[in-house]
Amino acid sequence: MARLNYNHLRYFWAVAHNGNLTRTAEQLHVSQSALSLQIRKLEEQLGHDLFERRGKQLVLTEAGRLALDHADVIFAAGDELLSTLQHAGHSRDLLRVGALATLSRNFQTRFLEPHFGRDDIGMVVRSGRLPDLLAQLEAHHLDVVLTNEVPPRDAATPWIVQLLDEQPVELVGPPKKGLEERSLADLLTTENLIVPTVETSIRAAFDALVHRLGVVPNLAAEVDDMALIRLLARSGEGLAVIPPIVARDELASGRLVEVAELPGITESFHAITLARKFPHPLLGELLAAFD
Repeated sequence: MARLNYNHLRYFWAVAHNGNLTRTAEQLHVSQSALSLQIRKLEEQLGHDLFERRGKQLVLTEAGRLALDHADVIFAAGDELLSTLQHAGHSRDLLRVGALATLSRNFQTRFLEPHFGRDDIGMVVRSGRLPDLLAQLEAHHLDVVLTNEVPPRDAATPWIVQLLDEQPVELVGPPKKGLEERSLADLLTTENLIVPTVETSIRAAFDALVHRLGVVPNLAAEVDDMALIRLLARSGEGLAVIPPIVARDELASGRLVEVAELPGITESFHAITLARKFPHPLLGELLAAFD
């Protein structure tokens, strides 16, 4: 089998991201005919058309989209190789962090705090769904993923999952006379409750707790964003089922108080990384703070 010509792939990759043959040729300082020839040779080797024309625009075919996905990974890995080897033994100036969209903002801040205010460090923080973040991690677009969900693993899975912290989950709400003196069962059945949605580990543990207690909770709202749960509790809409770190500032100021512990319910915070021969020094400092 003939080897893939990476020069052809590089030209295709540039055109695919640009969407315009003429403009790409100008940027690459080659003729438009030479660029077209390189892409045609790649199509002949792959056995598929990679573009179709729509007016003046080039649009990827299904095969073109698949080829672009692979090219993105290949050239990102090349950039990563240059960056890590050229800076081996020296602090890099950029840390790329992915965070689950529903993860506590306060925990994210706590994780990144050691590097705040440093002029020699830049940080990129992206939020999203866990499968998307893990794909970016494997493609070396991210250095670490922060999550409260542990992804399924098998022998072929390249991720390293490190437990950073484990927080108790409590009922948190505005100060109210006599609230802390009432029984947990009474609070759960009479007070409006703001709880995470059913797909979360906290909610699963909460449902198991109320089942053990034999009570029917008074659910006022089910929310998939911890920050919104905190804001609803702060505005007096009910008692929030959250780890205290989510409402750290409000608890410190007294706007919210810890009303009752929820026995047996905790939330775990994890960092997911890839094994690397040249570990990211900035990331190592942050992870070491949780050892």
